[in-house]
Amino acid sequence: MAIEFDQQIFNPLEVVEENDEEPPLMQRDTAMLVLHQGLQSPRKWPLSRNRPIVIGRSDTCDVVLADRQVSRFHARISWDGQQYVIEDLGSKNGTHVNGESPQGAIPLTDGDEFQIGIRFKLAFVDDGATAPLALETEKGLSLDKGSRTLHIGKKVVSPPLSLPQYLLLELLWDADGRIVTRDEIVNVVWSADNFEGISEQAIDALVRRLRERIAEIDAKTDYIITVRGHGFRLINCT
Repeated sequence: MAIEFDQQIFNPLEVVEENDEEPPLMQRDTAMLVLHQGLQSPRKWPLSRNRPIVIGRSDTCDVVLADRQVSRFHARISWDGQQYVIEDLGSKNGTHVNGESPQGAIPLTDGDEFQIGIRFKLAFVDDGATAPLALETEKGLSLDKGSRTLHIGKKVVSPPLSLPQYLLLELLWDADGRIVTRDEIVNVVWSADNFEGISEQAIDALVRRLRERIAEIDAKTDYIITVRGHGFRLINCT
């Protein structure tokens, strides 16, 4: 299915005026937006009841998601006087809230998850919540390149990854969500050998071994995704 990309020009500042003053008896709240899938490290943005947050591909957005599947001005989170709401700004690929594609302004409650394009997943953490669950989870990969150590949550993968396993993981990590081709894997992992003789079965076996090492600690999460006909992609669920 072909994915369409919008050519719309949308100025979010024309819709909601910004107020520099805090409402009486109201402190700046601590609700936040957490990006927990799409980048190798989680990101978070505090929300304000006086100013909307616009999510999109444009550099002028508050939350910039640089991906062609994301519209220039994709979605907006704002305070409607009683609660935070999210609304799609006419994007071509839609905004999916908790797996659905509702129309209009949708009220947000603590823990709601929404997807922007295919790559990015974000969560809403309401005022008063102790901490984003996405940042407290035992899941998520963390790679220390200096020591070539892999952490999954708070646990260290031990014994360490073999050199080919580490080189493969580092390649996927540096790709930052991009699909890594088999040729790239061969050039990095087998660069000192006669890589013309490296078969697809050898690449698949290496990927399988790396998955097995990760599964020793977290067997429920598929971090390495096979993109049939293209290669592999790392999805870090931090």
